[in-house]
Amino acid sequence: MTDTEDDPFGEQAVEVELAGAMPVDFVAFHSQNGLAFLHYAQWELGDPEVAAAVVEDVFTFLLQVWPEALQEASLSGFAWAHLREHVARYKAAEVVPVALVKTAQFAALRRASRRQLKAQPVSTLGLYEAIAELPERQHDVVLLTFVLDLERKKVAQLMGISTTTVRSHIHTARRMLAEKIDLDWTPGEGKDL
Repeated sequence: MTDTEDDPFGEQAVEVELAGAMPVDFVAFHSQNGLAFLHYAQWELGDPEVAAAVVEDVFTFLLQVWPEALQEASLSGFAWAHLREHVARYKAAEVVPVALVKTAQFAALRRASRRQLKAQPVSTLGLYEAIAELPERQHDVVLLTFVLDLERKKVAQLMGISTTTVRSHIHTARRMLAEKIDLDWTPGEGKDL
């Protein structure tokens, strides 16, 4: 694998260039969160180029208000809220299809709980439509945890919430999804939906 394949968005080159011109803590925040923000925006918007532009706008905004952002109770929560706001603003301005596009459905389906899904005919699942209808926080946690396959600790860090809150959102989302798509789900600690 080449360096370009390891870093498909050129993040390392950008970070090296930015390191001398921007606050070190901003560059570190960008380095830790930029790729996850980009993946989230891609899943939500369905277009990698649009997602990259939206995430760039978010980080440009954050840089402009960086001293104030550092004063926030949760820098990650502040940044996440602005990412969601920018994505929502783009969706409102453009006609964007359901956030979880067909290719995302198949990728996530492979990772979903096999024993639960094998018993259900694919045409009756409606899982991805149900995920799109979850309340904001549960939607984000499910998308980041199960579709983008991030660890709960990373999800908590990105969203500026505790891992206990992530676990609570997962539990609530599982219950809501099970009811919505009529799955027999027994609560447990496994990561699969």
